[in-house]
Amino acid sequence: MADKNERIETTITEEFRWLHRHPELSHEEFETTKRVRTALLAAHVRILDLPLATGLIAEVGEGDPVIAIRCDIDALPVEEQTNLPYRSEAFGKMHACGHDFHTAAVLGAALLLKEREGARRGRVRIVFQPAEEAPGGAKDVLKTGALDGVSAIFGIHAAPALEVGTVGIRAGAVTASVDRFQFRFCGKGTHAAHPNHGIDPIPIAAAFVQAVQTVVSRSLDPFSAGLVSVTHVEAGNTWNVLPETAFVEGTTRSLSAADRTRIRERVCAIAEGAAAAGGARLESDWYAGPPATDNDPAWTLLASKVAEAEGLAVLPAEVALIGEDFAFYQEYIPGAFLLVGTGLSAPLHNPKFEASPTALFPTAHYLAALADAARSAPIKKAGQSK
Repeated sequence: MADKNERIETTITEEFRWLHRHPELSHEEFETTKRVRTALLAAHVRILDLPLATGLIAEVGEGDPVIAIRCDIDALPVEEQTNLPYRSEAFGKMHACGHDFHTAAVLGAALLLKEREGARRGRVRIVFQPAEEAPGGAKDVLKTGALDGVSAIFGIHAAPALEVGTVGIRAGAVTASVDRFQFRFCGKGTHAAHPNHGIDPIPIAAAFVQAVQTVVSRSLDPFSAGLVSVTHVEAGNTWNVLPETAFVEGTTRSLSAADRTRIRERVCAIAEGAAAAGGARLESDWYAGPPATDNDPAWTLLASKVAEAEGLAVLPAEVALIGEDFAFYQEYIPGAFLLVGTGLSAPLHNPKFEASPTALFPTAHYLAALADAARSAPIKKAGQSK
């Protein structure tokens, strides 16, 4: 067994370095998919025939129940600034969010599970998901129906604030719902010397930007977590003309469905009110991203117990208002999203981010053990993808 473990550890370390050198953006992960497929087929792991352009789903075991493990495989449009010997060879692209680590670790779990296939009842479905950063890859996977009947799903994310050998686990929300808004305040352009001949959209947009800052402090429970961030304001192109329109864009985040709805209602009402008060017309777009993650208490407890049995240090996961499309799975399937310590480094999405390869095999071994434990645990009613 020691020889097999060493072989798997060597394999996934090599795969991790290859993946890091060859990052591919969302919906472009063709070579990544081919690489993963080749490694799985070499180990005689069966791959499901599904209509996915990139990404794939593999399976180990027979019968029920079915447990899923998910990783994401896409990279970011970031130019790497590390000194790693296996740094990115693709200009302007980098695995700055640790998806290469996720992919290699979950591949390792698949290989470990294959080695002891048949030792436990049930199947483990291994999801190599594309386009998490787009986001929306999770929806593409769900549309295939490949996760219908799955009883529980587990996902991981690299955590550069945690040491190797540490896992962050928490019931409930770990990441936030993410929405994007765009408002265009349409006034009437005129010469700056004659503002009375037009409708100036700039003070209208400014009034909205100021007022929207009160949404979280005055519309949410003080103990709730939420935010509204205006990130893009644009109006006019010269010094002596009042522009026709002013454009405002931003994002909202929250940890509960109720707060998400409340924030949207208030942000839209403030935009409409500002436009009406200034005599402008409002054009608006609202893009709903992933919901907040929702870790099931029972599966979270199991994940903690297995981590401790594996000799990992378990800490409460830090809640962050970032988005994660693993949450789309949790709308239909109970499970847990776990933060894996990859060694202290620059934060995620930073050009100097690094994930330590020394965390690969412990993570793979933990995920395989978790899948085994979940197959033996009392099972809740399985969700159905829609």
